[in-house]
Formats: sequence, C-alpha cells, structure tokens
Amino acid sequence: MYKLIILDRDGVINKDSPEYVRSPEQWHAVPGSLEAIAKLHKCGYKVVVATNQSGIARGYYTPETLEAIHKKMINQVENAGGRLDEIFVCPHGPDDNCDCRKPKPGLLLQAAEKFNVDPSEMVMIGDSMRDIIAAKNCGADAMFIKSDAKTNDSIEVQKLGLPIYENLERAAEAICQLPSS
Repeated sequence: MYKLIILDRDGVINKDSPEYVRSPEQWHAVPGSLEAIAKLHKCGYKVVVATNQSGIARGYYTPETLEAIHKKMINQVENAGGRLDEIFVCPHGPDDNCDCRKPKPGLLLQAAEKFNVDPSEMVMIGDSMRDIIAAKNCGADAMFIKSDAKTNDSIEVQKLGLPIYENLERAAEAICQLPSS
C-alpha cells in the first residue's frame, strides 16, 4: 500500500528535549526505534526522515553539528540492520514563513518528488499535530506516536480517528502486516 515511509525525528526516532538535541552526545534513540526502521526496510519500504530543526535558525547549533547528529543516527540505524534513504530538514524558525516547516507540506512534497511517489502512497509517522497536518496538507496518510509531552496532540488525533501507536516499533509492525499492492 505504501511506497514511502516518512518519519519525524525528535520524539519518534530519538528522545525529544524541550532544550533541543544540540549535539551528537545528546542524541539518544527511543528504545526499539532503530529496530523498527530496520524492520520497515526489510519489509521493502523506503524510509526517510522529515524534521523541523529550528535550532539552526535560533543559533542553538550549526548545520555542521546537525550533520554530525544525523551521521550518528544513520550509523545506529545501519548497525541495527536498517537504512534511511534520505533526511529532509527544515532549518527555518517558526516566523520565517518558509514552505518546508511542518505543518506546511514542503518537506513531504520534496520526498514525494525525489522518490517519484504520489503522496497518496506515503505515510507520515509523527508525534505532533504538525506532522499530521503536514501529511493531510499533501494528501499522505498519517500515523501518530504517543508522547507524554504532547498529550493535547494525542487528544486531537483521537478526534480525527487516525491510527495511534505507543511507539515506532508498534507502527512498523502494523505497516509490515499490510497487504502489498
């Protein structure tokens, strides 16, 4: 059914922080998330990341530091037997009025174009309403990962009737059980 799985980063793959993940040393995978990416990869899906990283615009870290964080993430995913096919980043702040900052669909549309996939063949897995709205704004499906920090978002997603999972591991299990098209 899906040709492309799009993951939010903070809160889905790694532990989120209200102070931002500012260095590779602060990047810690959510238990089971690396194995979940490996499972999706082994089930034949292309897996990408679409992440807002306003810490760059705010001066909390540099693009080079973000690259080092992503290199750590990629290495850990590969060590778990998986692969990330691409990482799409919005480095802008909330007031920059760009087209790529979720909830705008720009990052997801970039992914669709790069992999020549219709948005209806994509699913965005995120832990905030921004992720869900970005998916809906481009015509992709969405799945929600529960987060203690974003209980209001959980309530809103429940009202929409979208799939909600405890973690990426559970979402990956559900996706891998879907019939292939």
